[in-house]
Order: sequence, then structure tokens, then C-alpha cells
Amino acid sequence: MIGRTIVRVVGPLVPSVVIVVAGWWLFLEVFGISPLVGKRPPQVWSYLSTPEGFDAVSGALGITIRDAAVGFTTGMIAALVVAVTFVLFRPVEQTFMPVAMLLRSVPLVVMTPLITLVFGRDLVGVAVIGGIVVFFPALVNIAFGLRSASPQATDLVMAYGGGRMTVLRKVAIPTAMPAVFASARISVPASIIGALIAEWLATGEGIGAEILRAIGGFRYDEVWADIVVVTGVSILAYAVVGVVESLVLARFSDDPLHASR
Repeated sequence: MIGRTIVRVVGPLVPSVVIVVAGWWLFLEVFGISPLVGKRPPQVWSYLSTPEGFDAVSGALGITIRDAAVGFTTGMIAALVVAVTFVLFRPVEQTFMPVAMLLRSVPLVVMTPLITLVFGRDLVGVAVIGGIVVFFPALVNIAFGLRSASPQATDLVMAYGGGRMTVLRKVAIPTAMPAVFASARISVPASIIGALIAEWLATGEGIGAEILRAIGGFRYDEVWADIVVVTGVSILAYAVVGVVESLVLARFSDDPLHASR
């Protein structure tokens, strides 16, 4: 079951990766980018194959993965809590959703210095910056998913004496699971972008900071290796979320109560 799910989810990504690598190589060749600046896939592979290159990239990558995981978790939990609050208390949504959308329109790069002043440059600040990137798209998707519950199933629960919390637990949340996982798939690469922004502008650690230092030192092998590795991690994380989604949704579809909804 798990093996078939992994093959079904990961299989389509393999041709996409091949196309991206081929496009990267072809772009550099067609436009005549010097190999001193635009590194080709074999050059990046050669750099990562050396102990020095591997250690330089892997050390920074571990920090970025940690930062992205913190931002992803913070943003998704906040989005779930706020979405549930909006569904249960409609006046709260009518009051605060416009404020949330207004804040979303402010570029994160502009907000980052203020966030850093308020929350500091440590993991708390990273959590806030990464959480903001994840929070707003996830909030809209999850709130929509929670409201997509079947009216018939909702009426049935209410007829048997269930309240709003029972409807939420028995009907709305299972119905919203596809929206939750869609939000998670969108948020995985977004959380890595948030981590990179935090590292560029706040912490001075991780892949984000290493790219800036490598550019300043004309270490383009390291720059391209950092970009390739962080892109690969984004694709891998996206695939992992897809596998988990398939397993969880299959579990719900196998449940007669949920399948009937």
C-alpha cells in the first residue's frame, strides 16, 4: 500500500526533475553564460562530491530545514486555529479577515526588519517570518474547506443533538482534509522561501546567508550547489506531503462514515 502510494506520487516528479535539469543546462548553453558564473549540472555534482563542498552545503542546509520546519508548523497550526474560529464565529471572520488580507498585501521583505526588532533574530523571529508566509494562503484554503461540509450530513448530526463542535469534528474537519493537504503542499516550498528570507535579513545563518556570502566571495560553485540542494529539498518535501495526503485520504475513504459524506 505504502510502496504503491510512493510510486504513484513520486513517479510523475521524476520526468519533471529531468526536464528542469535539462532546461537549466540548455539555458546556460544557449545564452552563452560563462562556466565561471553559470555552473552546469556536472560542475555542481563535482563540487558536492568533494568533502569540503558537501560539508559547506550540508551544514547550512540543516539550519534551513530547521527554520523551514518551524515556520511551516507555526503557520499551519495558526491557520487551522484561526480557520476553525472563523467558521464557528462568523462575526470574528467578518471583522478580522479584511485585516488579515491587508497585512498580506504588505511585502514580507518590508515587514522583516520590524519583525526582527520585535521578536529578535533567534528561532522565535524565524517562526514568525516563516509562519507569515505559510499562514495566509493556508487560512483561506482551510476556511473554504471547512465550509464545504455536506449540508445533509450537518443536518443529520444536528438532528441527533450534536452542536457546532460536533459538526466541526464529525463533518467539517474530515471534509476539509483535502483543503488542509492542499495548503500543506503549497506551504512546504513557501516555508523554505520564508526560511531563506529570515536567513538573508535576520539570522545570518543557513543557506540564505551562505548564498549571500558565497556571491560576495565569488564562490559560484557553492552558490549553485546551495540553490540546487534547497530546490531538491523542496521537491522532496512536496512529495512527502503528497504521500501522507494519499494515505490519510485513503483512510478516510475507507471509513464508511466519512465515505458516505
